[in-house]
Amino acid sequence: MALFDRFRSDSTKRTSKQVSGDAAEDDALAFLIKQGLVEVERNFRCKGGEIDLIMRERDTIVFVEVRKRSKSDFGGALASVTRTKQRRLIIAAQVYLQRYRMPPDCRFDVIGYDGEQMTWLKNAVEAISEAF
Repeated sequence: MALFDRFRSDSTKRTSKQVSGDAAEDDALAFLIKQGLVEVERNFRCKGGEIDLIMRERDTIVFVEVRKRSKSDFGGALASVTRTKQRRLIIAAQVYLQRYRMPPDCRFDVIGYDGEQMTWLKNAVEAISEAF
């Protein structure tokens, strides 16, 4: 890789925060696979938003948001999924689901990392909405 680094433009350089976020996604993906979920797609992007991981658990599509915070200040990683972020996740999921003639069951999960502590919140959009 170092051979090609000099040809890389400044816009392709990754910040330490981005690298840390990518590592958290890698860890979350490995964890979910160990839990029996199957990877469908990673970093699905559309005009309305982005979904970090799209997984399948039996007949259910699981949209996963991965959040990492170095500290749990201000509510931590899970609390950082605001209503605005939830709306973007839902829009992206709606766009993704358009590829199905009959959309499967689906849910939204969040995997949050506060420092090294990982929390998996299933049905997170519903759970977060109720918590706040």
